[in-house]
Amino acid sequence: MSSLKVREIIMKNIKNQRGQALVEFAVILPLLLLLIMGIIQFGLVMNAYLTTQNAAREGARAGIVGDSDTEVKNIVSAVSPNLSADKLIVNITPAEGNRISGETLTVQVSYNYPITIPIIDSLLGSSILLNAKTTMRIE
Repeated sequence: MSSLKVREIIMKNIKNQRGQALVEFAVILPLLLLLIMGIIQFGLVMNAYLTTQNAAREGARAGIVGDSDTEVKNIVSAVSPNLSADKLIVNITPAEGNRISGETLTVQVSYNYPITIPIIDSLLGSSILLNAKTTMRIE
């Protein structure tokens, strides 16, 4: 075989491989996009969860030093600016008039986080309930 013929066969195979790479990319692209969207959604949910944890801790700290239930709820809303304040559910036990020094105060913050990426919400549902609870001793 002449070198020209060999070169022609090699070039033909290279052109066929380019088409193969395009087909492989078309098959892999949806899975890759789903993986990337899942990572992004996980990051958003994790951020909201950490925010609810911090809000519960700050609310408990305010409650143990003598703040009222309304003030505790306002602090919880203030330290969670990336969460919708009307979706935050704050439970404080014991109630404002029943707090005794040396006993424990528990602040539980719940937030129903909406899933924002369309493909992920069909897999996980439209929202995820995030709960955070902090217990501290009343001063």
